[in-house]
Amino acid sequence: MTKLDDRFYTVPELAADLGITPRTIRFYEQKGLVNPQRAGTTRVYTRQDRAKMLIILRGKRLGFSLREIADYLDLYGADPTQAEQIRMLLGQVRERMSDLEEQRQALDVTLDELREIEQQSIDALKEKGLDPVS
Repeated sequence: MTKLDDRFYTVPELAADLGITPRTIRFYEQKGLVNPQRAGTTRVYTRQDRAKMLIILRGKRLGFSLREIADYLDLYGADPTQAEQIRMLLGQVRERMSDLEEQRQALDVTLDELREIEQQSIDALKEKGLDPVS
């Protein structure tokens, strides 16, 4: 019986497990974010590689750049207390939230302007006796 820590994944297995394509895994490998071991000519990924992939995928989903994710991963095994990693993450999260708040404000302004134009267009059509729905 294999211990959980000894579990290895091939590219297709890891892709299926994470719900991504093998090409995505190869892309992150090419960027140096994950470094699989070799079993002959087959690349195999450990549980730690899988954990890194989860961090990468989450980071991308949250809008972090590959550079930011790479910097975070560089600290992954370097600091046993993970204090530096957590501080870096906290700073990146706060910066990302600030960026998203700015984007939200810009979207709110744009939506307000579009609603105003929509209402002006409806009013103009009504003034001409036309149906604004069509």
